[in-house]
Amino acid sequence: MQYNKVEISGVNTGQLKVLSEKEKQELLKRARNNDKTAREELINGNLRLVLSVLQRFSSQKENPDDLFQVGVVGLIKAIDNFDVELNVRFSTYAVPMILGEIKRYMRDYRPIRVSRSMRDLAYKAMQAKETFTAKNQREPTVDEIAADIGEKRSDIVTALESVVDPISIYEPVYSEGGDSLYLVDQICDSADDRSWLEELTMKEAIHDLKDREKNILYLRFFKGHTQVEVAREIGISQAQVSRLEKSALDKIKSQL
Repeated sequence: MQYNKVEISGVNTGQLKVLSEKEKQELLKRARNNDKTAREELINGNLRLVLSVLQRFSSQKENPDDLFQVGVVGLIKAIDNFDVELNVRFSTYAVPMILGEIKRYMRDYRPIRVSRSMRDLAYKAMQAKETFTAKNQREPTVDEIAADIGEKRSDIVTALESVVDPISIYEPVYSEGGDSLYLVDQICDSADDRSWLEELTMKEAIHDLKDREKNILYLRFFKGHTQVEVAREIGISQAQVSRLEKSALDKIKSQL
């Protein structure tokens, strides 16, 4: 079969070798005995498997070369961990490994970095949402999710919003007859003298804070750390962090 030439990460996909299941099993046995040549053949002979998984992410805006390389990492992990004694096709084992590696990459290397605790809460909430929907045939409210996993409603809302991909203001939101309406067109310019004054007042209020208060606000609201993480980082108790954070915010509010 002749494949069209498509290059990804410098690899001509039209010339990729395809291994039979028998060939895979033989190479896997040799690779298990530290045969580096067999391992290399397995990697090169299964790159089409990586490409097939990559098709699921064709609508994403990630660089395909980056996703391909990450998928190859998942493939290598599958080769190194596959048990040849199991009565299962290698592709059945490898696809979830490749898929998981790509999803992990997309989760951990987002344009906007989110703290691990925030991500964990978001995925916990999404899992609870899927379970609830399957059981009740409807989507739960945020309050129902909060009650289910024992977290605050506000924390869940923040966590779920933190894992949503950012949208470009030049993203088209409507198109007709060749004319597109962009998100930037819907954003009104509300800047006036008052907004500039408020911004200057905010900067002055933050400038007047003590260094420890500034550091706590930076870690909490710019780095996305929890109070427990901040306490551990600067060496004080969570209760102290809470008091200092509240005191700093109260000072800023009083000036505004």
